[in-house]
Parts: sequence; structure tokens; C-alpha cells
Amino acid sequence: MTAAAAQGPHRARYRRILSFASREFVAIWWFELVLPRFGLSSVAERTRARRMQRFARRFHTLAVELGGLMIKVGQFMSSRLDLLPPEITAELEGLQDEVPAVPTPQIRALAEAELGMPLERVYTWFDDTPVAAASLGQVHRARLSALDAEDTGLHEVVVKVQRPGIDEIVAVDLAALRRVARWLTRVRIVADRVDAPALVEEFAVTSMEEIDYLHEARSAERFRENFADDPRVAAPEIVWERTTRRVLTLSDATAIKINDTAALRAAGIDPSAVADAFAEVMFDQVFTHRFVHADPHPGNIFVTPVPSTGSGTQGGSGTPGGFRLTFIDFGMMAEVSDNLRQGLRTLLIAVTARDSRGLVRAAKEIGVLLPTADTGELERALTALFARFGGMGFAELSRVDPREFTDFAEEFGDMVRRLPLQLPEDMLLLIRAVSLTSGMCSGLDPAFNVWDAAEPYAARLLRDESGTLMQDMAQQAMANAATTWRLPKRIDDIITRVDDGNVSFDTSRLERRLDRLEGIARRIASGVLFAAMLVGGALLVGPLPPLGITLLWVSVLPLLGALFLGRRRPR
Repeated sequence: MTAAAAQGPHRARYRRILSFASREFVAIWWFELVLPRFGLSSVAERTRARRMQRFARRFHTLAVELGGLMIKVGQFMSSRLDLLPPEITAELEGLQDEVPAVPTPQIRALAEAELGMPLERVYTWFDDTPVAAASLGQVHRARLSALDAEDTGLHEVVVKVQRPGIDEIVAVDLAALRRVARWLTRVRIVADRVDAPALVEEFAVTSMEEIDYLHEARSAERFRENFADDPRVAAPEIVWERTTRRVLTLSDATAIKINDTAALRAAGIDPSAVADAFAEVMFDQVFTHRFVHADPHPGNIFVTPVPSTGSGTQGGSGTPGGFRLTFIDFGMMAEVSDNLRQGLRTLLIAVTARDSRGLVRAAKEIGVLLPTADTGELERALTALFARFGGMGFAELSRVDPREFTDFAEEFGDMVRRLPLQLPEDMLLLIRAVSLTSGMCSGLDPAFNVWDAAEPYAARLLRDESGTLMQDMAQQAMANAATTWRLPKRIDDIITRVDDGNVSFDTSRLERRLDRLEGIARRIASGVLFAAMLVGGALLVGPLPPLGITLLWVSVLPLLGALFLGRRRPR
């Protein structure tokens, strides 16, 4: 949608967004560009934190008043720790969908238009009081008709209905945001650090997926399939016959909210056990299924008590105090793509090697840092980070004074925000999911340590990636060895063709040089094999001691070959 298309019934909304942005641009221009030219940089520095807080408060007010996509913009901004200062992200952190409910007659009219029949024929009962009202839609409880209940085996359901006209509102908001992004490309201090148009397009894709309930329904089914054999996890079933792009009907899975510790204890459920199970399930999503619920706030996670059957484990269906975690609202999901996984692998190798330059190079490869970034300061900061914390395991890190972490994070964060750093959307959603998980678990169990929860998964990933790295190195070594081993034969073929031709010349000197080359080639092949076996043995000594030690001993053979193979007495 272009700016010209925003001149209909939502013209005032479009102008208000641009007016707000214009005022903020004038403030940025004055304090960040004009005052420094007159030697007043200290004024800009001294007032920056206060100005950022005032901006965040004004935007909070604007978002609540306008609703629609602007609330999502605020929530999106609160998660951009890579781009925005903490004065902004902290102020917007608590921004929620603070909007009044749509009158039920309007909701009914939209649902009937989508489903193609009166609601009385679709549901035997439809609650006019919404369970929840948000900026993009609202949720009502209902009961399926007898025919649908017989077909699906479901009775009590919830119906999620889009707010009327939300498509047009989203289009207007995106048009305004795209125009603001174009303005930002002309502000050098912003353009050097942020690709604003690309950022808006990432946000637009996520927003359009969130208002497409068919997309959410497919995500819910995929999530259910991932955990089909896991008694710890449940997700609502989709009633596809009563689901469209704007109406989503699914089984009613509401139970105890995960952060309601009083209700958990009343049900005989230990909140600390819920924290442990929740962390495990979230890390399973990241490392095993590679499909992650990116919005695991308390309203989207329920704890369902499970009757004891005398067997099983905490968090399943077999012990006193057993429970199941039920996830809802799959509009925001993160996918761990092959490219991201490869990027994480590269980062992991650099971290384990404490290679600050390699870590920066990996960050550029996965798109976190723009190629033009001046990373000298970042490399020095990472070197200091590795020097201070690099040798510590998860248990040791958990015992470090939190104030030391805070001081280092503040200094490190200020430096990082000066770089042209921009997290890809999928990585940003992952960070959001892990952050919400850590906060939720700490609320359930003050002694919860996210390091302990992550350690088994990090160790497994490291083992997997070490094996993959060893395979890559072995394959490359064998390819190089094969090439160098075939080289003398190819050279002999060339000499044979020359000898059989009509060209006559003395080849004795050439043959002597080729003999020496043949010896060098064979020693190179032996050296490559020695290096591959030595590295492979060193990597496998820990997880597979017999194989690792064997490779280390056997590597002596190609080493002897590299030293002596192919040496000839001079002629």
C-alpha cells in the first residue's frame, strides 16, 4: 500500500503516525547533528538518556491510543536490544494490547460472513463476553454443533475472530512505517547503523502472518505433531471446517496460567518443577524440533493437572502433582533454518576456540553485522570477554557476581549499539523466546538458573558439531590426498603423450624434476592424512577414547611417509 492509498477513512491515522515521526526527527536532527557542529556535543550526551525515555513514553501513549499494528511496533521495538538503547526498550517492555473489546454484534457479523452461515448453525452456544481482546483480534468461548462435535470429537471450543477492518489498519500502518524508513535512510547516523527499510519489511512479513489465521492453524498443527509423543506438552486441536483466514476455531485448552503459583500449589503442583519442565520444552523446540513458540508469555502457556496413574515422571501423567504444559497462540513462531543453524555452528566453533576475529567473521556471515562494519573495537571487547569468562563452565559462570556481569554488559552493550548491527528476524525471535523463558522460570523458581537448563543442549550441540566438523575435515583431507596421489600418474601421462608425438627434445632434466615433484606430492598426501588423523584423534579422545587413541597412534604412519616417502638419491 502506498501513501496515496492511505487517504481514505484512515487518513487521520496515517497523518498522525507521520506527524509523530516528524517531530522526533527534528529532535534527533537538533541534538545529534546541529548542536555538535557548534561544539555542544556535551549537551546532547548529557540529555540523551532523558530524551530517549520521553520518546518511549510518548510512543507508548500513541500506540495505546491508536491500537492496531502500532502496539505490535512497540513490542517489536522493546525486543530490539541490538539497535535501541535500554532507555527505550525498558519503557516499552510492558506494552500490552490495552484496547477495548469490539462490540459483539460486529464480531458476530464478521464471523458469519467468513463462515457463510449464522453463528447459531455453527455453534450451539457463543459467549458474547470475550475471553481476551487484543489489537488484532479477540477470543470468545463457544460450543460446537452436534454434527461438528460428532465429526471432531470436540465440544467446548474457543473462537478467535479478527477485529473488523484490521486489514486496512495494518496496511495504513505499514505504509506509514515504510515512509518513515525511507526518511531514516537520509539520516546518516541512523543509516550507517540500521537498514531501516529491511527492518520494516521483516516486521511486515511477521505482521501479515500474524493476521492470517490459516497460517497460525498450520503452525499449531505442526507444533502438535512435533510433540505428539511427548506427555509433557499439549496444544489445541484445530477445527478446520470452522476456520478461515479471519476466524480460527480450536479446542478450549485453557487451564491454570503458568505464572499463577497460588493455583499451582493448590493443585498440588510444584512451581519449581514447572519451571524445569518449561525450560526443557523450550530448549527442545530450539535444538530438537527447530520450530519455536516465539511468544511464550504467561497468557499463552497453561498448566493442566494430570491425574496420577502410579507411573511416570513429574511433568507427565504418572506422579502426584503431575501436569502437562499447554501452549496456545501460534501466530508468532521462529524457525531455526539450515542457514541459521550453520551460522550458530560457526559461532560455536569460534567461541570454543576463543577466536574473537572468527566470531566477528561468523557474525558477518549470518547477517548480524553489516560487511562495512569497523569491527576492531568489537574484536578487542570480545578478546576481553574471552579472557575474563572464556574458561568458565556454566556452573562457574552462575557463581560470578551479577554486578560484574551488569557492568560488563553495559559497557559491551554501548559499544555494540554503535556498530551497524542488526539481528535477522529468525534469530531475534529466538532471543525473544529464550528471554521470556528465562524470565518466566525465574518467576516460578527464584533459584532457577538458565545456565543449568541450557548446558545439556549446548553440550549436545557441541558434540554434534564436532562430529560434523571432523567429517568435513576428513572429507577435505581425503579429497586433497586423492588429488595429490593422482598427480604423478597424470604427469606420467603427459610425458608419454609428449614422447609419442612429433616434438623431440631432451626430457631428462624435466624427468628428474618430475621425479622430485612426485616425491613432494606423495609427502604432501601423507602430511594431509597425518594432520586429519591427528586432529580427529584429538577431538575423539574425550567422547570416544578407544577410537581417538587409535587414530593418534596410527597417525604416526603417514607422518613417517611425509618425512621419508618419495625421497630419491640425486642422479
